[in-house]
Amino acid sequence: MLRARPVALGRQLTDQWQQRYNTRAGVEGTISQAVRRTGIRRTRYTGLAKTHLGNLLAATAINLIRLDAWLTNTPLGKTRTSHLAALDLAA
Repeated sequence: MLRARPVALGRQLTDQWQQRYNTRAGVEGTISQAVRRTGIRRTRYTGLAKTHLGNLLAATAINLIRLDAWLTNTPLGKTRTSHLAALDLAA
């Protein structure tokens, strides 16, 4: 018996969806880098103005890190491989 393809899966095959997903992946990568490098989820300051300044400094730090990586031709980090995928690759 043939099963119908889910509508969401069909949408994922379009170029428009891929462009939107690529943008989202870039934004989420930036957020992840900010969290890992600067600990941006927790503020060191009390008050909105100081917290905003801390976020601006964190964003500046991320930009400097990326600029340094670009100027020194540092390769991008590899995507994490799950344990299950690693077992599949070993077989």
